[in-house]
Amino acid sequence: MQLASGMLLVATPALQDPNFVETVVLLLDVNDEGALGVVLNRPTQVLVADVLEPWRDVVVEPEVLFRGGPVGTDGALAVARLRDPDEPPVGWRPVTSVLGMVDLDTPTELVDGSLAAMRVFAGYAGWGAGQLAGEVEEGSWYVVSSEAADAFRGDPDGLWRDVMRRQPGMLAWHVNRPVDPDLN
Repeated sequence: MQLASGMLLVATPALQDPNFVETVVLLLDVNDEGALGVVLNRPTQVLVADVLEPWRDVVVEPEVLFRGGPVGTDGALAVARLRDPDEPPVGWRPVTSVLGMVDLDTPTELVDGSLAAMRVFAGYAGWGAGQLAGEVEEGSWYVVSSEAADAFRGDPDGLWRDVMRRQPGMLAWHVNRPVDPDLN
């Protein structure tokens, strides 16, 4: 599959970087200069209310910051799903028809009621020009379609397995693949 905003990167068993083992990354931006995304299944213990108090009632459970990736961990990105794709709020940057990013400097009252779900990520995953395509080619990532609910699961720990299980054909079989098939 082609790399594009809104797609998921699912870490393969071959990917041994501790930042990405068994992760699912939502691609937020892909262009000639590189790619940017957030890891969807790495919740922290830090409550959003403790660091971004105005957004405490906007985020979905679990109401914690997620570790979006190893880059820029001192900053935060918000990913949200619209209630109505025809009525985006102020501070909205679309990724797909219903998923996008919300500027956290926007007053919460300007987005009130327009979001079906929101999650805040500390840091992000980033790749330079051609880097991510190289990682996909070497077998580090599966590139698959996303579903709007992927970014907002109440139980993010099962996301990797569930995304793999819903894939067509033999790709779904990889959910049971050992890290080193030669040892099987």
